[in-house]
Amino acid sequence: MLQASVALGDGYDLNRSLRLGCALAAGVFLSACSSSSVKGASSQDVPSIPVKIAVARSVSLSDTTDYVAMLKSRDSAILMPQVEGQITEIRVHSGDRVSPGAVMMQIDPTKQQATVNSQEHNRTAQEANLKWAQSQYERTSGLYAAGVVSKQDLDQSKSALDNAQAQVRALEAQVQEQQVQLRYYRVTAPTSGIVGDIPVRVGDRVTTTTMLTTVDKPGSLEAYIYVPVEKSPQLKADMPVQIIDGAGNVLADSRISFLSPQVDNTTQTVLVKARIANNEDKLRNLQFIRARVIWGMRQGPVVPVLAVTRIGGQYFAFVAEEQNGKLVAHQKPLRVGEMVGNDYVVLEGIKPGDKVIVSGTQFLVDGAPVAPQG
Repeated sequence: MLQASVALGDGYDLNRSLRLGCALAAGVFLSACSSSSVKGASSQDVPSIPVKIAVARSVSLSDTTDYVAMLKSRDSAILMPQVEGQITEIRVHSGDRVSPGAVMMQIDPTKQQATVNSQEHNRTAQEANLKWAQSQYERTSGLYAAGVVSKQDLDQSKSALDNAQAQVRALEAQVQEQQVQLRYYRVTAPTSGIVGDIPVRVGDRVTTTTMLTTVDKPGSLEAYIYVPVEKSPQLKADMPVQIIDGAGNVLADSRISFLSPQVDNTTQTVLVKARIANNEDKLRNLQFIRARVIWGMRQGPVVPVLAVTRIGGQYFAFVAEEQNGKLVAHQKPLRVGEMVGNDYVVLEGIKPGDKVIVSGTQFLVDGAPVAPQG
């Protein structure tokens, strides 16, 4: 009885194991069949990704180079004294507008005024001597006509008169010179304009090399552009130049008005000048600014900024191309130039007429089918 029950138990466990094994095998088979059918369906019919497409267009582009330039006023005067002395009065402030001849500063003229007074006294004394010599000559001439004095006496009287006249003329010239020198002690505005910074103060002693201030006349400026000598063969007179701000906006248009005939020995650059009209006073004297030299025009493709992505310093864009009757996205590396409005100038990678994908690029991979919208 014990053996029979054991045999029955072993048979029961064996049948149970067989049923479990069959169930597992059936499950694996069904799973394999299901995955195989899904794979076959996906390979035959993958849905296209809806995207927007823009055609790369060809536009006229400027071949340009940007340089750092300095603006200088064509009507700016630096005031330096023509005499030495101590400043006793400053009549203007920085930013004041002055007219030609307006007195701006006064240098102590006491010593010079004393010199002028001394010369004028000498002239007055010499004029008295001239009157006496004149009367002596007239008296001698009458006596000579009456035969009282000799011809020699007449000649001596005439010589004394001529000498007195020459001395008076010399003193008059000296007085005039000293009076002109006296006017230099008043510093006046050479032209109309705006007073710049005034680095001196009342009481300072100045020399002929001391800068007192500047007078800048609003209006035309001149851009000083230093072009590397390698580009100098391409420079020509009347070549277009643009003054632009930090955002790339054009502030002024001009043309090259001067080309230096020599190269700067220290920087190996060529000086180029361009006159800038500053009617709205947006620019300032001695301001550093970007100057864009336009070498010429060319045709080139542009693509929207939204179509371009940057990965690891390299620019890319997806282009829709026909493949087996369908549009397929292909990722192409680009070399881009400057921005023109909302477009990138493409130097390499895309041709005019290419269908550039501008939306949905975050869902694309190379070779993915796409369907254009709109």
